[in-house]
Amino acid sequence: MQANATHTPIHPFACTRHMIYLGNARSAGLRHQKELVRNAIQTMNANTQPIGFSLHSLFVLSIVGGILLSMACLGAKSVTSASCSAPEYHEFDFWLGDWDSFDFGTSKKDARVRVNRILDGCVIHEDYQSVGGHKGESFSIYDASRKVWHQSWVTNRGQLLIIEGNLQNGAMVLAGMDRTTSGEERRVRGSWKPVDGSVRETAFTSTDGGKTWKPWFDLMFRPHK
Repeated sequence: MQANATHTPIHPFACTRHMIYLGNARSAGLRHQKELVRNAIQTMNANTQPIGFSLHSLFVLSIVGGILLSMACLGAKSVTSASCSAPEYHEFDFWLGDWDSFDFGTSKKDARVRVNRILDGCVIHEDYQSVGGHKGESFSIYDASRKVWHQSWVTNRGQLLIIEGNLQNGAMVLAGMDRTTSGEERRVRGSWKPVDGSVRETAFTSTDGGKTWKPWFDLMFRPHK
């Protein structure tokens, strides 16, 4: 049955109650939806003249509105994810995981290391917790504007290390500079490489401008057990 086709202004409070009813209609069971919409029409009729929509039309509009809203949300999410979807952003994915860290060649656990993606997948976050109380976190991101990987490392001992680089022959190689406890400038170079389901990280330092390098540490990340 069609309502009168003449349109008159609708009171804002009636619109608010109408939208509440339609929201309830989308979340209620299919068996009750038509009854909720019928209540919405009755509420509107109490505040204004009849409008030109049938019960069926309002029901269809409520469903279509919900579908359009869902599509808009999905569209916004896909745009955000696409910001870091280029292959370069995934060059360091081999490091993602829940790991136990060991000095290379030993079976003595040194730390628990969790590495995952944050900020809509754009940043790789490392949470390092050593058995001796040393804690640290790193944040790694591919800087598309400069075509380099950047990592910032901070610890509960006030340490900061900033290193940058690229993927080289299957290994992520990052380098930078810091200072020793005596204030001496020091170059640092680290390398991460996947090895049979694990990841090996090695680091070297130089205090003579890169002429000679000394081993700093050699770690093996194995899946946590």
